[in-house]
This record gives sequence, C-alpha cells and structure tokens, in this order.
Amino acid sequence: MAHEFLAWFQNQRGKLDTEKVGIVDFPGHGRGAIALQDIPEDYTLFTIPRDLTLSTRTSSLPTLMGAAWKEHGLHEGWAGLILCMMWEESRGAVSKWLGYLATLPNAFDTPMFWGEDDMKELQGTAVVDKVGRDEAERDYHGKLVPAFESRPDLFPSDKLTQYFSLERYHLMGSRILSRSFHVERWKGEPAEDDDENDGSDHGGDTSAMDVDPQDAARPSTEGIANVAPADGSDGAEELQVEEIDDEDDEDEDREDPADVAMVPMADMLNARFESENAKLFYEEQELKMVTTKEIKAGEQIWNTYGDPPNSDLLRRYGHVDLVPLRPPLSGMGNPSDVVEVRADLVVSAATKKVKHGLQERVDWWLEEAEDDVFVLHTDCDLPEEFVSFARLLLLPQDEWEKTAKKSKLPKPKIDKDVLSVAAEVLEQRLKEYSTTAEEDEKLLAPGNVEQLSVNKRHAVVVRLGEKRILQGALKDVRAKLKLASTASKKRGREDDKGGKGKKPRKG
Repeated sequence: MAHEFLAWFQNQRGKLDTEKVGIVDFPGHGRGAIALQDIPEDYTLFTIPRDLTLSTRTSSLPTLMGAAWKEHGLHEGWAGLILCMMWEESRGAVSKWLGYLATLPNAFDTPMFWGEDDMKELQGTAVVDKVGRDEAERDYHGKLVPAFESRPDLFPSDKLTQYFSLERYHLMGSRILSRSFHVERWKGEPAEDDDENDGSDHGGDTSAMDVDPQDAARPSTEGIANVAPADGSDGAEELQVEEIDDEDDEDEDREDPADVAMVPMADMLNARFESENAKLFYEEQELKMVTTKEIKAGEQIWNTYGDPPNSDLLRRYGHVDLVPLRPPLSGMGNPSDVVEVRADLVVSAATKKVKHGLQERVDWWLEEAEDDVFVLHTDCDLPEEFVSFARLLLLPQDEWEKTAKKSKLPKPKIDKDVLSVAAEVLEQRLKEYSTTAEEDEKLLAPGNVEQLSVNKRHAVVVRLGEKRILQGALKDVRAKLKLASTASKKRGREDDKGGKGKKPRKG
C-alpha cells in the first residue's frame, strides 16, 4: 500500500525526498515516517501542491450542487467536507484522490465507536460530553440525507448504502478529526463566501493540526485543543447558564470550515508529547513539511498535535501518551493533562457557607467572565478564575453590590474561606468517578494491565490522569487550610496573652 500511495502522490506532482525519508509501519501507531539518513534542521522533506489537498475548496461537489450547498447547510461545520470525502470515494478512479482515500484508516479506537460498557469506564472524565455522536447524527439526518434525496444524479440510490451510510459518515468525520490540517487560503485567493460558519459538527473541533505560513516565525509549541464548557445542573442551588450573545468575538474566533483540509503525505506523520521535529508550512502554490531540528538516521519524524491532554488524544486519535510526569505529580502520564471542574460545584459548596442568594451573582459572572468550567493543570494550582468566582459568591452583600456596580471581577486572592470551598469542590469532583485513583493504579500495575482491553486501559489512563490532578490540588488546599488554621490559632493566643493584665481605660 505504501508503494502504491507513493506512486499516486508523485503522479499528482507531490515531491518526497525518498533518499532521506521512508514510510514504514510502527506497531501501535500505524504507518509513519522515518529518517533514512541524518537530516539537518530546516530541510524540506516533501511538498504537496495546494490543489492536492482535499477540502470544500478543492472538491468540485460544492460547485456541482450550486445554491443547494448552502440551502442544506453544508457550508457550516464539517458536514460539507465529510460529504465531499464520501462523494469522492464513491467516484472511484474518476476521483483524483482515490489513491489517497484508499490509505486512510477504516477503523478507529476512539470513543465515537465504543460500546456502552466501554463508555462507562470514562464516567466523570471530560471525554463523555465531547464525543458528539448525537450531534453528528442530527447533522447527518438534517443536512446530508436531504441532499442525497435532492440530487440522485450525484448520489445514486445504488451507492447510498456503500458510500453514504451513517457509518461512513462517522468514519469520515473521525478521519477529519484525527488527520486534518488547518490550511488558510492564500492572499488573493477568492473566498468562498463571507457567511457566518460554525464548527458544530463532530463536537465543533478545530482541525487536527495547524499550518504556518512559510515566512512566519515558528512557534515552539501550539496548544490547539479547546476545552469546551461542560453543562451541569447539580448542587444545592441550580446554576442557570445562558448563552452570551457576543457575535463580534465569535466571528473572530470562528473557524472557516473551508480551511479544514485533508493533506496527503503530511498526515502520515505521527505525533508524541514534546517530540515534534517537523512542521507543515504553506506557500502560494504548495505546502512544505520542514524539519524544525536535526533528525538522526533511524529516528521517527514527528509532527505535532499541540501536546493535548490524554482526554483529547483519546477522543481524537484513539491513543494516550505516557511519559514521566513532572512535580508535584509523579509516575507515568501526560504532563499536558487537565481536569475540568464545573462552576455549579462551586455554587453548591458556597451555598452552604452563606445566607444570601447566589443566582444574581452567577448571572453577573457569566455575563462578565463567561466561565462556567474551570480547568486545572498538572501543576495542581487552583485557577485564578476559580478563586475569583469563589470570592464573588462569598462576598458580603455590600461588597457584592460595589463589585457589580464597578463591573470588576474580584481579585483571585486565596483566603481560608476560598480554601474551604475549594476543598469541598475537589472532594465532590473526585466522587464523580466510579473508581478511586488507588483502584486505577492497581489496574495499571504489571500483571493486571495486560488483562485489560485496549479501550479500558485507555479509559483508566485518562481518568487516573484527571484524578491525580484533583488529588494533588486537594492535598495542596488542605495543607494551606491547616497552615491558615494554625496561624489563626496562634494569633488568637497572642491576642489573649496581650490582653491579660490590661486595665480598662477611664472615661
């Protein structure tokens, strides 16, 4: 297959330095690239003509459908690119991308394709609410099926089952999620339209990797995994979350679906935490994979996913990274792991400590800060937004009124009351998992881990990574609470001692 793909790639004007780069199979990682010779930094490994990328800009399907493309909502999200890929595959040898599509994986280990029992292993993690299977299927039935019915000349009934089924839709969506690049149009290249687009399909993710302009400064790392807010309604006081209508900001952040592209050859490269040694850059007529450091003969050539947490690696690519963790954590895991804490847990904890109502403050916070999820990292520190929100809820009524009037968020100053709220929040968050960290450690221990299925092992790694962060943060919070309590008692003794023997002032 590798030989046939290379022949196709070269016939389509792609260029690969076959003396320095080899395409091989890596156990557990699929196909990848390896250095056959020592390769210097800033060396071009291969080039891809722009018209060889597969996107809604390069496929002829949008043009053939005309106005119906927008009428069916195919210009929004990933539905259009998924349909283009399905349609190109259905054309067989007529499609210029047949040689490329034939190399793409036909099965994924991502949660999108897991059964109910496997999904239960992810209870409590950030993965569950982000798989997006239901949303994707609504788009399939609401956008693609009507398109099929309106153009039987493009989507013949005898091909619907084989090439345009819901199963193929999910497969193509997963191919995009795991292998696509963000390729912006070149200056001067006509834009398809100026309409608003949203990336709601398959979770609203950005493309798997970004492409940099050739003349741009190369970043050392790029974090591309956006943490989507999780919806929550638990707690003593229900957290009412409403969408903030800020169209101008959304327009700036919104990805143009036409920029999402499948890039033959470039997606052959694997990625691993902090292992990037090559990156894709674009020029007017072509894209280039260029080394970012020297690569020795025999070493694998790595692209970058932006070093996302294991929860995103599993959801997008079906694997996890295990490397030595950094203090304050220890063991093997992903140093980029995160854990999400919903704001309603903070509201629930704060409600027990105050007599005033909190809904007005919650509404104000969502308007001013827009954060209804707080993200903890492997440094185990409480996020400043978490501290600020907790302080807002705990403010006396007069201070709250001053804060609201000034429209200024409370400073993220940690005190004993905030620590007390944080401790309860972290304890409650840990209870959302079906197992303890200690139980997960045992499951991953030698002699036990070999008995786990691949899916369960990945799920345990993800949930353990989140629990370690929560436990690390809780340990730190409890230590600070103890210190604050000791200091308070000491001050009390000193006050008592200083007050002995004093006579009341005479009037």
